[in-house]
Amino acid sequence: MREETLCRLCPRSCGALRLPDKAGGFCASPMTMKIARAAVHFGEEPCLCGSRGSGAIFFTGCNLRCVFCQNHEISRSACGSEVSVPGLREIILRLEDEGVHNIDLVTPTHFLPLIAEALSGMHLQIPVVWNSSGYESAEQLRQLEGLIQIYMPDYKYADADLAAGLSFAPDYPQAALSAIREMFRQTGPFVMDENGLLRSGVLIRHLILPGHIENTLRVIDSLEDDLPYKDILFSLLAQYTPIEALIPSLKHYPELCRRVSEEEYQRVMDYLNFSPIEEGYVQELSSAGEEAIPIFDGTGVVK
Repeated sequence: MREETLCRLCPRSCGALRLPDKAGGFCASPMTMKIARAAVHFGEEPCLCGSRGSGAIFFTGCNLRCVFCQNHEISRSACGSEVSVPGLREIILRLEDEGVHNIDLVTPTHFLPLIAEALSGMHLQIPVVWNSSGYESAEQLRQLEGLIQIYMPDYKYADADLAAGLSFAPDYPQAALSAIREMFRQTGPFVMDENGLLRSGVLIRHLILPGHIENTLRVIDSLEDDLPYKDILFSLLAQYTPIEALIPSLKHYPELCRRVSEEEYQRVMDYLNFSPIEEGYVQELSSAGEEAIPIFDGTGVVK
């Protein structure tokens, strides 16, 4: 077996054999891209959605597969349609023609080389967003230099034990920080246009998890201590919703079977307000709910 056939795309470096018709690795994905939805989407931050929305392309599979994943239909299943590199280009151009503000590549990490191939040589008039879990290889991200204008990684955990327990990735904190530094190296400080739309830069997301507020406080500390926070946007999300279909599998995580409490939310807000972090967004606690989750029915996918 040749070394180049073994997958090393993410920090797991699991060495799985992924073929066009053979799924493999922790992400349980073939090498051929699979997409579950490609359509106008208004679920991102205001600087991305604007008035016309993002052109969101949801890829099937995930290299992190958190136990509480709200998009579990696509992160853990084989739903979606196979799409070639020319097919992805066609989808991107169609979304641009529909007038979206950007092309939003959601959970793309495990298809990075094919996405880079698709973007190479395209002359889009709108930014491309790399919307990922943050569990990335900085070395692999270098393949995207000049192709991605906006990086939107999660920074889920500053607590390695929590990352191990909920996402089977004890190295998540250092891997995510390394990846974010590489993303920032490529884009530089964030740039907004005259309409308040993000044109380039890094926007970090963090989801508050019920029962794990200390992790969120450590994430805020890490942003201040380890990253150029004045030049990066930070989006604090309060939308955590226990998905009914996942409740049986969360029996070992009872704290995740509820939403974030008002007390927990206020504690985080007080801590954030005390920090020097000023650029970004804070989601209202009332935003939690399954109605915000897209329907992964193959809309907009070119076979």
